[in-house]
Amino acid sequence: MTSLSPHWATPKGIYDELNKEFNFNFDPCPLHNPIGYDGLTCLWGSSNFINPPYGRAIGKWLKKTYEVSQSGAICVLLIPSRTDTKWWHDYIMKADEIRFIKGRLKFGDSKNSAPFPSAIAIFRGPINHD
Repeated sequence: MTSLSPHWATPKGIYDELNKEFNFNFDPCPLHNPIGYDGLTCLWGSSNFINPPYGRAIGKWLKKTYEVSQSGAICVLLIPSRTDTKWWHDYIMKADEIRFIKGRLKFGDSKNSAPFPSAIAIFRGPINHD
């Protein structure tokens, strides 16, 4: 199954719980991007929430996330749990923590669950390990 759009609106409850824990100050891929905005090329914050587009470009977002985390930033991803993919093994397996979500999320105001499982991947960066 595929979606007409690679963008999946973050469930409010998921974001609120993660924000309480990580106090986000930047979202490089907001659901409704301003014209001309490119989260892959802009400067990210010190605590980032990333719900990337789930299409073919997801690998670029995960690479950027990993690179930003290596500079010391906290990066928290909401991603499809696709453990059989190259991007999962190249980047997600380097995360400091992976939280698998039980059941399937309902994204945005959808009445139906997503056709895929989801996970939270947390990169704390080399200087943020406590």
